[in-house]
Amino acid sequence: MPESKHEVIIDVPIEKVWDFVKEMDNWAPLLPGYINHEKLNENQSSWTFRETVGVLKKKLSLLVTIKEWIEPSRVLFELDGINENLKGNGYFHAETVQINKTKMTGFLELTAEGALATVMNAVMKSSLPKSGQKLTTAIAEELERGM
Repeated sequence: MPESKHEVIIDVPIEKVWDFVKEMDNWAPLLPGYINHEKLNENQSSWTFRETVGVLKKKLSLLVTIKEWIEPSRVLFELDGINENLKGNGYFHAETVQINKTKMTGFLELTAEGALATVMNAVMKSSLPKSGQKLTTAIAEELERGM
């Protein structure tokens, strides 16, 4: 099962991290290959982005469902493919390191199902860690810039 986990320590207090992460509109545009997103309600949104799959660039749409908001430290979510047979989950976790320092962890797990599952999962094993790292790093950089 392709997955990605990336941790970064940022010079931002956990409360400011939470203020940013609790709003999906803040971090959806930071997804690598971002095209657009639509907030459906407080816990669901659809995200469309371009992903390189082998030598092909593919437009993917995912339904992102927030399963749990745990202030100020954790957001758990599920992913369901809209235009591809994909399923997954992930989380953002924030932990105070010092008064104005926070360790932020991003985790993402995504699995393709169906006829092309073997090929898609093989490609995602190498691409998903890069995308997860880029997203976590982009959130950290946005926070350190002061949003």
